[in-house]
Amino acid sequence: MKTITAANANRGFSSLLREVQNGEEITILSRGTPVARIISVNSGVLLKNEMKKILLSRLKAQGVTGLRNWTRDELYGDT
Repeated sequence: MKTITAANANRGFSSLLREVQNGEEITILSRGTPVARIISVNSGVLLKNEMKKILLSRLKAQGVTGLRNWTRDELYGDT
């Protein structure tokens, strides 16, 4: 992850966008304090999809817990 001051980010914004497009994550500093992070839209989508795959694989590997002998009336309160 790259860090850059707000002033330098303002001066070279188009080059920052090219870097982000190539996968770089950039943190913007204002007076030495991080105030923003620029990431690719695609990186968020990729991360979400990867986390979904991990969750689904864990759920598939996990055994069934508890009994599932409920009736429709018990589930939906149609009594």
